[in-house]
Amino acid sequence: MLFQIFDAFKPRLHDSNSKVNQVALETMYKMIPLLKDNLSPVINMLVPAMVDNNLNSKNPGIYAAATNVIQALCQHLDNYLLLQPFCTKAQFLHGKAKQDITEKLA
Repeated sequence: MLFQIFDAFKPRLHDSNSKVNQVALETMYKMIPLLKDNLSPVINMLVPAMVDNNLNSKNPGIYAAATNVIQALCQHLDNYLLLQPFCTKAQFLHGKAKQDITEKLA
């Protein structure tokens, strides 16, 4: 069931409509404390969707929402769940996004 929900939700995290994208990130921010480690089956799918483009966004609302989501993940999930997806993203990101993820890894 969790996979079905997040399969439908994931495209909104990088929607071409910036308002939809921002609301999806803000919604994800609210869901993380509620779901916590129950997100573990979908975290490898969600981290790329949340990080790609959003941490390099020139839209300050999207960038702020994305950084809030990353912070919430770090606060509410066990670090071992985030290590692999963050390492993978850090290898292939560029610019501010690479810096932000690298700082979280450190």
